[in-house]
Amino acid sequence: MSQLPSHMDKPSRLRAAVPAIVSSAVAVIVALILGGVVIALTGDDPFTAYKAMFDGAFVGKRQIAETLIASTPLIIGGLSFAIAARAGMFNIGIEGQLIMGALAAGLVGTYNFGPRPIGIIVAIVAGIAAGAVWGVIPGLLKGLSGAHEVITTIMLNYLALRVASYAVNSAADYLPVNPDLQATNPVLPANELPNLLGGTRLHAGIILAVVAALFLWWLLFRSSYGYKVRTVGISPGAAAYGGISWKKTIIIAMAISGGLAGLIGVSETIGLQGRFYNVSPGYGYTSIAVGLVGRNNPIGVIAAGLLFGVLKAGATQMQNTAGVSKEIVQVLQGLVILAVAASAYVAMAREKRAAARRVTPTAPPPPAAAATAGAES
Repeated sequence: MSQLPSHMDKPSRLRAAVPAIVSSAVAVIVALILGGVVIALTGDDPFTAYKAMFDGAFVGKRQIAETLIASTPLIIGGLSFAIAARAGMFNIGIEGQLIMGALAAGLVGTYNFGPRPIGIIVAIVAGIAAGAVWGVIPGLLKGLSGAHEVITTIMLNYLALRVASYAVNSAADYLPVNPDLQATNPVLPANELPNLLGGTRLHAGIILAVVAALFLWWLLFRSSYGYKVRTVGISPGAAAYGGISWKKTIIIAMAISGGLAGLIGVSETIGLQGRFYNVSPGYGYTSIAVGLVGRNNPIGVIAAGLLFGVLKAGATQMQNTAGVSKEIVQVLQGLVILAVAASAYVAMAREKRAAARRVTPTAPPPPAAAATAGAES
């Protein structure tokens, strides 16, 4: 695929990314300090609480596995939000898209496709395709009629829940589902993602997340389509002036976003649960926070997903050892989001002021000076 020229070379982009990385890291540290203050105000010891969280997330093979399990759907979901946000779209429908992907993978996974890799590939493709269809609908509505994606994606979230409910409750005559369990039939062992660490629940979904992040990084920063996405997200008017189709770009971006959301459902269904359960896990909404904290950069999203995974995996140990309520973890997540958002706002305001100074015209010479200059010429 051909590449369009960029106004910055690779070293320049790396240098430009350093301040954002540093500011995000500082914001996270500040948020954790504030979280420690909140914990202290509740009467608990913040040092004991954070040590317990660290132990629950990293100390031991099972703990590390659970951290990666918790991080996997958040990383993929953050990527889903990032590609849409880069195109100027706010995809709040990740939850519905992952439900459709999970349902498709759960249904397909009950059939025998032969040797193990084939069934896994078919389930992955089915889940991504289902999520992409659910994502492209608001993209089409936005591009063709101007319907706001926040409204349409929220509506599609509820519709996805209703479709899944109908499938597991009312379609038992022609679908492999179990209405008593509110779920599909078990996925065949040959169609399950392989386990990566014996004695734990860690599955190959984390590999899918990393591969998806690398693919999205290449797509955004090394392909001509990624250039179009970033241009449309920054200025649709400039994109149109440069001959870039705004409608086509956002429609494709929403399809990719939905496909990534569907991959969350695939990972959970054929990697962790072993079947689709008719529940809304809530990953889609947390993924928005992961994308924002990761600055909509695939590498940053990996770091943000791991951070939120640590908070989630260490919450139980923090509660059991330090006696801190698990709801404190939600407070910490909120503080991280606020701190990163605040740092991003400060950086944006600083850039705007610098840009304004660069484009401020110099004052014209006074009339007397201009007349003197004219006489001398």
